[in-house]
Amino acid sequence: MKHSISRRLAAMFAVVALSVFALVGAALYLVLRVQMERHLRESLDDRAQIAHIIVYHGATPEKWQIVREKLSDMTPRDGTTTYAVSSDDPRYTFGTPVSGMFVKRLSNGYVRLSPDGGGDDMLTTREILPPYGARPAVTLQVAASYSPNEQTLRAFGLSLAAISGLGALGMLLLSYSVARLGLSPLTRLTREASEIRPDNRSQRLVTRSLPVELDDLAHSFNGALARLDGAYERLESFNADVAHELRTPVTILIGQTEVALTRDRPVEELRLLLQSNLEELGRMRTIINDMLFLSRADQGERATGLTAVSLSSEAAHTLEFLEFPLEEAQVTARLHGSAFAQVNKALFGRALANLVMNAVEHCAPGANIDVRITTETTSTIEAINAAEPNRARQVRIEVVNPGAEIPADVLKHLFDRFYRAEASRTNSRENHGLGLAIVKAIAEMHGGTVWAHSANGFNAFGFSVSHREDAGAVGTPPATSFAASTATPSTQLVRQTP
Repeated sequence: MKHSISRRLAAMFAVVALSVFALVGAALYLVLRVQMERHLRESLDDRAQIAHIIVYHGATPEKWQIVREKLSDMTPRDGTTTYAVSSDDPRYTFGTPVSGMFVKRLSNGYVRLSPDGGGDDMLTTREILPPYGARPAVTLQVAASYSPNEQTLRAFGLSLAAISGLGALGMLLLSYSVARLGLSPLTRLTREASEIRPDNRSQRLVTRSLPVELDDLAHSFNGALARLDGAYERLESFNADVAHELRTPVTILIGQTEVALTRDRPVEELRLLLQSNLEELGRMRTIINDMLFLSRADQGERATGLTAVSLSSEAAHTLEFLEFPLEEAQVTARLHGSAFAQVNKALFGRALANLVMNAVEHCAPGANIDVRITTETTSTIEAINAAEPNRARQVRIEVVNPGAEIPADVLKHLFDRFYRAEASRTNSRENHGLGLAIVKAIAEMHGGTVWAHSANGFNAFGFSVSHREDAGAVGTPPATSFAASTATPSTQLVRQTP
């Protein structure tokens, strides 16, 4: 069962109010009780003093008769105050002394008794008067009933309980209204959130005039919507790109097959047709495999089979593997620097090969491609450790080639899937736009990142991998057929002399 915040707050406020009322009421009740008892003692003391004077001067039987009359006049009809005088001489007596169960003894000789006949407790005081004239020693008792006090306290308690209950009920109703009014911004946010649908993904919660407590929540929700919207757009673009990439080879396959079936053809022509179809099918298989690889990377898959290797050696093997494409493009590759890191050799080689082939596609014949392997400088590492102490040291692999400067708005999209900048990228028939995206996925699988720079007539594409101290130390540049110069910082691209 779901609970209402408004009702819960109202109930909590009501309970708090009732508790406060009860405590205040109890305190007032105790204070009133003490004050009324003090007032009763003072009143009884005044009456006892008056009775003392009257009884003391009743020195003869004649005067005692007057004492009786005065004591009778002082005794109220409701019996809340009684006077009693007892002595050994029956002529000097008055009334009946109050007797009952002892309750407690108060200061100044006052005693609280519970009468034998029942009723409210009585506050009594006793005094022995010495003989005077013909009067013998007598005992004077003055008693006052607690009945008026108890009635007042009972009425006060009942009134207080009723007022507290009504106050708590009023607090409950007011709190519910106030809580609903206070939560109205949350109600508005809920309504706005419920109106967000796939056809208006750009809609965001209005954070203007929101209270502080909801401002962070609304901004976080808007941030989540923006991330989901971006992911949705990428997914839509990805699906469209996939459909576009697969439609071309499928169209070619269908067209060639339909043409081939229009009439009887010799075996050699059919063989050529099958070879052409096989090439298109191979292209489709490559696209599908790349998409599956990127899909696994998106799910957070990390590189496995890591081996501590010399990256310069692995880079040299990759360049040797690309010897024919480099010769065909009449491009020379040079390797600079060296470092050790734990990598999946196959994935590392694939990422580097993609970068080198990307450089080859955008180089003029006779150009040089520089492959640079560096580790982060000490100052950089200290800065990173200060901000991100758990971040591992990075090894950077960068491929630099001469070429036309790439605009900044294009650079930031070059590692997106199926992205092609027509002004700077050509040869799209052989390149289906996933090479750099795969480089990015491989870098992230190794805890690294990617970057692209373009300045001074050189373009640099690179990726990094995490470097562990136990993977080995930075070594000396390997002696390969590609090495020709020392490393140059990738962030300051300058034209080099071959």
